Amino acid sequence: MTSITDPSRIPALDERFYSLDAEELEFFKSQTGIDNDEQLKTHIVDVQAKAHEIHPYHCIRRFAFTKLKISRLPAYSRVIEIGRERDDAILLDVGCCFGNDVRKAAADGFPISNILALDLRPEFWELGHELFKSSPDTFPVPFIGGDIFDPAILEVVSPDYRPMTQTLTPALTSLTSLNPLRGRVSIIHASSMFHLFDEKQQLHLARALGSLLSQQPGSVIFGVHGSMPETGILPSAPNSHGQPLFCHNPDSWRALWDGGVFARESVCVETELREVSRGDMAVITGPNAKFWVLIWSVTRI
Repeated sequence: MTSITDPSRIPALDERFYSLDAEELEFFKSQTGIDNDEQLKTHIVDVQAKAHEIHPYHCIRRFAFTKLKISRLPAYSRVIEIGRERDDAILLDVGCCFGNDVRKAAADGFPISNILALDLRPEFWELGHELFKSSPDTFPVPFIGGDIFDPAILEVVSPDYRPMTQTLTPALTSLTSLNPLRGRVSIIHASSMFHLFDEKQQLHLARALGSLLSQQPGSVIFGVHGSMPETGILPSAPNSHGQPLFCHNPDSWRALWDGGVFARESVCVETELREVSRGDMAVITGPNAKFWVLIWSVTRI
């Protein structure tokens, strides 16, 4: 298969995909301090171009980083509630890119001192400061750069079902690995990520993230990613790494977590399959291609 990173296969950036609704426009104006609509658009488009040079993810081309994705997922209200109720609740954003989702959570009241972000490409986090006109001092969320499949970043172990010990959670600002947080993360957000990997890698990733999740009831892993009504390879559609796009359907996704990662009936898995428009994928999949997303959450019982 021809790699999507082959310049001849990468669609040109297209500003027609830029579209902020009223809530998104207000969020970006409040975060950046740019009040003029056209100046804000120019600023966002400039950062998009820099990010696309680093890696041409479809979500960057489609301005997905401008969407209030995390706050529109069904689990989000529980996320904010946990942040208010648990003094030590940690929110981890995996595959954070520019950090737009954690910035939204912080703006909505999740304690900024309890947020941690991770991405393979540190350049995206740095561009996040440029995008939102912030700095590590004005937005002091700790960031870990590294490959989540590297055991030095996150090792796969079985989830813990024992009562939590009273040992202190390490300071997030001191971390260079997620392993010290095993069993101590209340909330894990992982969107637009699982579909980047094949079936075996998706299972590995789920098991790795599952080991981080606190055994306290209500702790949740949630997100949204590419899917299909039937589990398998999405025809003729490589992911942003040029690899075949493997998709779980709702049933196989539930089975992966309930009985695959966690002991049966120790978690509640909620899923919603939704068909969406992906006009920008037409150059890859053909003009009549269909695309679905899976909106999901996995909650400890």
